[in-house]
Amino acid sequence: MLKVTDLNQYYGGSHILRGLSFEVRPGEITCLLGRNGVGKTTLLKCLMGLLPAKSGVISWQEQRINGRRPHQRVQAGMAYVPQGREIFPRLTVEENLLMGLSRFSGSRAKQVPEEIYQLFPVLREMRLRRGGDLSGGQQQQLAIGRALAASPQLLILDEPTEGIQPSVIKEIGAVIRQLAQRGDMAILLVEQFYDFAAELADSYLVMSRGEIVRRGRGETMEADGVRGLVAI
Repeated sequence: MLKVTDLNQYYGGSHILRGLSFEVRPGEITCLLGRNGVGKTTLLKCLMGLLPAKSGVISWQEQRINGRRPHQRVQAGMAYVPQGREIFPRLTVEENLLMGLSRFSGSRAKQVPEEIYQLFPVLREMRLRRGGDLSGGQQQQLAIGRALAASPQLLILDEPTEGIQPSVIKEIGAVIRQLAQRGDMAILLVEQFYDFAAELADSYLVMSRGEIVRRGRGETMEADGVRGLVAI
């Protein structure tokens, strides 16, 4: 579904992404791991068109999308939950979720899908509360719910466990697994929390200094020594 071939990106004279190639498939959770500063977030911004790739090819559903703007990628079925969540703090939970429906028109753009509230019951309970009044874990669930409101075929998550209490991490993990098991969505999960990634990964990629230095199936992560590559 998503295919990246020989992707390169630079900041000034620094070579940030170095010839990255990988695929993300429907029904699978692909976990991208690496320490701070290796280029993970830069990669995600290139995938979503927030940064132009200097060279290489990003293909989505067998079409090259390098020239597409971020909203066009969303229209094509890609969704991104950025690090730090970036919800609208002065809007209510419901209004935040409705923002995720902007790719649609007519009545579909005016009603939060019931599935969002089923996945995250706390959002129903707090739908009239302002986003800025929610806890960090609740805001993370809101950010994921807003992305899912767009009915994406690719969900990109940038460190969803950062600063979140363990009980909510467990809930978010269960939702991610449930979404993958439907079989119609590809999930790219960027994580530093090894145990969370190892529990969810169908396949994994490890980045170091802008390169993918290890890749494999999720069930072999421990045997492949991935923990030692990402531990701080």
